[in-house]
Amino acid sequence: MTHKATKIVIITEKLIQDGVARIIQQAGASGYTVVAAGGKGSRGVRSSGRPAVVDAFANVKIEVITSNREMADRIADEVAATYFENYSGITYLEEVEVLRPHKF
Repeated sequence: MTHKATKIVIITEKLIQDGVARIIQQAGASGYTVVAAGGKGSRGVRSSGRPAVVDAFANVKIEVITSNREMADRIADEVAATYFENYSGITYLEEVEVLRPHKF
């Protein structure tokens, strides 16, 4: 049986990954997943296929599944307020269904 949850996806610069992770943990999330990301947006093209000159300038996609929408909103708002004025990034939320809800 599945249970409703909220997934927050944050695509941003690897340079701020540790700070975003702190916000996620301080909000009470049980964990997160980070993968390399690439694509094209308002700040140009970022490739995940080849290493950047400086690894910190690469992009990452951070996914968090939360048991409630309020926690996801809190994480999204804090990340945007703290970083998105000076760093590239996008955040979106999705309603998902998960197995083993005790993990979230």
